[in-house]
Amino acid sequence: LEAWKRHFILEESMLEMECTNLTPQNVLATSGHVDKFTDMMVKDVETGECFRADKMLEEEIDALIERTPDMPTDVKEGHLRIQRQAENYSLEEIHKLFQQYEIKGIDGHELSKPFDFNLMFETKIGPEGTSVGYLRPETAQGLFVNFKRLLAFNGQQMPFAAAQVGLGFRNEIAPRGGLLRVREFCMAEIEHFLNPRDKKHPKFDRVKDKKLNLFDQEAQLGSGKLTLMTAGEAVEKRIIDNETLAYFMTRTQLFLEKIGLDTGRLRFRQHLKTEMAHYATDCWDMEIKTSYGWIECVGHADRSCYDLEVHGKATNTSMLAAQLLDKPTTIEVVGVEFDRKTIGLTFKKQQKEVISALDELTKSPEDVEDFQARLSAQGSADLKGFTITPKMVKFTKSKKEVQEVKFLPSVIEPSFGIGRILYALMEHSFFQPPDDEQRVVMRFNPQVAPVKACVYPLQGNAEFGPFVNRVADLLTAAGVANKVDSSGQAIGRRYARSDEVGTSFGITVDFDTLKDDTVTIRERDTQAQIRVKIAEVPKIIRDLVSGFSTWDEVATAQTDTPKPPVPPADDDDIDLGFDDEEEEDKDAATKPKSRAEQAKELKAQRDKELEEKKAAALARLAKKEANQRSLCNLEIKPWESEQDLMELFAKIKRTVVMDGLKWSENCALVDVAFGIKK
Repeated sequence: LEAWKRHFILEESMLEMECTNLTPQNVLATSGHVDKFTDMMVKDVETGECFRADKMLEEEIDALIERTPDMPTDVKEGHLRIQRQAENYSLEEIHKLFQQYEIKGIDGHELSKPFDFNLMFETKIGPEGTSVGYLRPETAQGLFVNFKRLLAFNGQQMPFAAAQVGLGFRNEIAPRGGLLRVREFCMAEIEHFLNPRDKKHPKFDRVKDKKLNLFDQEAQLGSGKLTLMTAGEAVEKRIIDNETLAYFMTRTQLFLEKIGLDTGRLRFRQHLKTEMAHYATDCWDMEIKTSYGWIECVGHADRSCYDLEVHGKATNTSMLAAQLLDKPTTIEVVGVEFDRKTIGLTFKKQQKEVISALDELTKSPEDVEDFQARLSAQGSADLKGFTITPKMVKFTKSKKEVQEVKFLPSVIEPSFGIGRILYALMEHSFFQPPDDEQRVVMRFNPQVAPVKACVYPLQGNAEFGPFVNRVADLLTAAGVANKVDSSGQAIGRRYARSDEVGTSFGITVDFDTLKDDTVTIRERDTQAQIRVKIAEVPKIIRDLVSGFSTWDEVATAQTDTPKPPVPPADDDDIDLGFDDEEEEDKDAATKPKSRAEQAKELKAQRDKELEEKKAAALARLAKKEANQRSLCNLEIKPWESEQDLMELFAKIKRTVVMDGLKWSENCALVDVAFGIKK
């Protein structure tokens, strides 16, 4: 969800809103869910067990094909064509198919005729129980009824988008498939409001060359084959209705690829006309191939102006938005004059409804022209169930200069089923090396891995403990989810255990850490390792997890960067480089040495001295673990001048003195904590 919010809400500058799970009946009755949010169901007439009719048909066709391996290709294609349309049949049509395929219940029991079953959970609101409500089947309605507030919060600017993440509830007939079909699930929905006469998107040029696997209506009813084409080409050929719909479809695919789903197992399937939701004018599902087949995970619908129109009428609230024009323009305005006497005598108590319908008609000049043509040709015309004659109404036209246009916004809606995406991600991330059947890896992208890094001590050596805790604390402070595995098992077993749950990186504290304050970082998929300073670990891991850098880039940078010389353990021997100016000037007159050569030479000079003092320094380290924590809590900033460095040392020294310890006893701690360089 964090990756989803960054990809959509943050990058698209969307508004975000949280609405209630409980929705009053009148809201969902207005939207059409009370009457139309149904699935077809059949019952076992003997046991009363319920089944979802379209899924039973699909499963029967799969079983038939499996039972008949020598089935002719054309016959098989005919069965598959029926299977693809299982959700689109009417009650009568699916009943005939049940008879054709001789579908029975468990133990051969007879099934009832298919009937509609509403998927919403009904409840009573208030102690009296007189008010009916539902657990929301989608989050979208909360955004629609709050459209005026969202528009005001956005400064009346159009177009704009609002997003919501929350729970949806559907009374599934036959929940199954783990996270695939459940009664309570997490949804992430976007409502993009725009001018219905201008569905272009300002960022479409950025994604128009992205190739998509499209399974359009024609292919579903015919060849059954996918078409690979760019988003721009699909809009140009009117396969996808408009730029904004195509833009969000493309952004969805980019998101799924970013979090680690296999591009070859992604496709967009267009809803058939008989399958289209009651509010949609065009709809594409992002389907992901899993072991259960192609699973719908993201819906992309052009909901037109339906939702705002019906809620506006039901509440007598204007849902119009305005958009300023670059320069004033002249438009044609249609007016209407009524013969109220004739309308009153003809429609009596319904005359207000007739007048309201005629007023609404004038908002669209095209609709007025069509209505007038029917009046002239037929002598009357039907308008929302009322028969209007030429005597009742007269339309007028006039010119008007305007600086803004008002319109009822259309809505483009991407709707994400988070649970289904998560399940598909786990399937696509599962990996078993062909040459090592014992090894199992969840190859999660670091951005979505539950645990980004695991810190390991090489052995159960008490000397490793402070370093392990320090690395873990630094990662936590950097916002990187991590855990420590200090169990007594061999390091290889611990690596394998982390690989199985998808931990992206392993950080190991070993004996070299005690010498030079470095650790190894292991990458899960390649099992490659690099060695870095502890101080560098948080930034490296954070950049890898955020996608700012790749493992190859980090490994190459560490290979190419010379390691700094190791400083001494005691303060009396720290060479700050402040008295070496004359010698450096002398060296500059001769052949200059590279940084790597200088580091190697200095390290060789001090190795012997360092070895002698190492044992004593490490003993003091173990005793002063509490003091280590206070040192690590200091605010460390990069230093560039001598003065900055001296101020840093003074700050460290003050901290040590406050802890009642001597400065000379803690130089080793300073060395380990800060990796001081000459």
